[in-house]
Amino acid sequence: MTRLFATLALLVPCASTFAAENEVPASGKKPQVADQISPTERGYQALTQTAFIPAFWTQNVVPNAWKQWGATEKPTNYTTAVLERYGLHSAPYANDGLPMGLRKASRVLNTGVGIDCMLCHAGSIDGKSIVGLGNSTLDVQALFEDFAKVDGLSGKLPFTFSNVRGTTEAGGFGVYLLGFRNPDLTLRTPRKELGLRDDLCEDVPAWWLMMKKKTIYHAGTTDSRSVRTLMQFMMHPLTTPKDFEKHEPAFRDIQQYLISLEPPKYPYPIDEAKAAKGKVLFHQNCATCHGTYGEKWTYPNKVIPLDEIGTDPTRHKGIDVTYGKEYSESWFGKEKNGWFVNGLPLRATAGYQAPPLDGIWATAPYFHNGSVPTLDGVLNSKARLKRYTRSFKTNEASYDKVNVGWKVTELRDPPSEKLPPHEARKIYDTSKPGRSNAGHTYGDDLTDEQRAQVIEYLKTL
Repeated sequence: MTRLFATLALLVPCASTFAAENEVPASGKKPQVADQISPTERGYQALTQTAFIPAFWTQNVVPNAWKQWGATEKPTNYTTAVLERYGLHSAPYANDGLPMGLRKASRVLNTGVGIDCMLCHAGSIDGKSIVGLGNSTLDVQALFEDFAKVDGLSGKLPFTFSNVRGTTEAGGFGVYLLGFRNPDLTLRTPRKELGLRDDLCEDVPAWWLMMKKKTIYHAGTTDSRSVRTLMQFMMHPLTTPKDFEKHEPAFRDIQQYLISLEPPKYPYPIDEAKAAKGKVLFHQNCATCHGTYGEKWTYPNKVIPLDEIGTDPTRHKGIDVTYGKEYSESWFGKEKNGWFVNGLPLRATAGYQAPPLDGIWATAPYFHNGSVPTLDGVLNSKARLKRYTRSFKTNEASYDKVNVGWKVTELRDPPSEKLPPHEARKIYDTSKPGRSNAGHTYGDDLTDEQRAQVIEYLKTL
C-alpha cells in the first residue's frame, strides 16, 4: 500500500518533472542564471527540470511493459507501441528519450522512472505535442497497473484511477491523498475518510485557460491565484512540511508560466465569411457565459447552476463537504487571507464554471466529463451518441474538421463483459455513472446552418 500511495501523489493537477544533466528548454537555449530571466522563464525551467518528489518505479518498467500486454514477443516499433498503449506523446523538450509524462528521477538507492504533470496536462493534435493541452488519450489505469506488475507488485490499485480512457479521477486523487495528512501536512495513519469516490470522470482542461479565470476546477471552487493548490501532488509519503515551504517559490514561477500559455492556432482552412456570421450568432447566444474574444476580450467567470446547465452532476456533488473543510483548515488553505470567498480557499458552488473557449478546436472531447466528442454535439443535444469509441490517435485522419473534434464510431450494443478492461475503457457509455451527456441544450434552437456558422467561428478562437 505504501508503494501504491507513493505513485498516487502525482496524479492530481500538478506541475513537477525531473531533468537530466545539461537538459535545455524547448527553445534550445541553455538555462540562464535565475536572476537574469523572467518569472515565466524560471517557471518553465522549474516545470521541466526539477524533481519535486522521488521516482517510484524502477528503470525496467518502460522496456518491459509489453510483457503485461498478453504479447508473446516484444512488438516491432516498440516506442510507438508504448505511446499508443497508454495514450502518451513524444516530448518536445529533452526528456531522456521518455515520452511526456514519464520522467527519470532519483530513488532511495538508485535512479528510476516517475511521472510528472505532463502525463495529464500535455497532449498532441495534428501531429504536434503541446504542453498545456489536456491529454485526451491517456489510459492512466493501464499505465499504473502494468508498471506495478513489471516491478513485481500485484497491480491492484487502491481505487479506480480511470473509468474511461482520456478521463481521470483527478478529484478522487486529491481526496485520497489529503486523507493521509494532518492539517500541518505531517503524515497520519490510518487515512482519514474524506468522502472518496471513483466515478467523477473528469476531462482535463487546457492550462492556457488559467490566464482568464478567477476561479479554477470544473466547479469554480478555488481561487486561481492560489499557488499551493498546484502543489497537492507533493503529498508523497517521503515529503515533509519543510519540502512544501521550500518549493513554494518555484511554484509561483510555474504559475506565471501557466498563465502565459497561448492556445495553438487552428491549422486547417477557415471559411472567413461563414465565421463572421458565426461570430454574430455567438455573441447573441453564447457570450453571456463564455465571454467575448479578440484584443478586447471579456470573460464573466460565471458558475452555472446545476438545474440550469443540466449536465451530469456527479463531479459537482462527488467532492464531499468533509474534504472541503479539511482542505480549508490545512496548509493549503492558509495561503493568503482575503483571496477566498467567505474566507474559504475551497468553496461550495451551485454548479459548473462556464470556461473560456480559447483554443476550443483542440480541446475535444467536451463537457467536464468528456462525454461529447465534437462541437456539433455540444450545440445539438439530439446529435449526441449514447455509446461510442474512437481510435485515440491525434493525427489529421482522426480529426473531424466538419463537426470539430474527434471522429467516433457509434456502438449500438453494450460491450461484452469478456472484453479486457484495457479495451473496455475505450468505450464511452453515457448511461454509466458520471458519464451522462445530457444538458447544455442552448444550441438546440439553432438551425443546422447556424450551428455550422458558430462552429466555423469557434475555429478562430
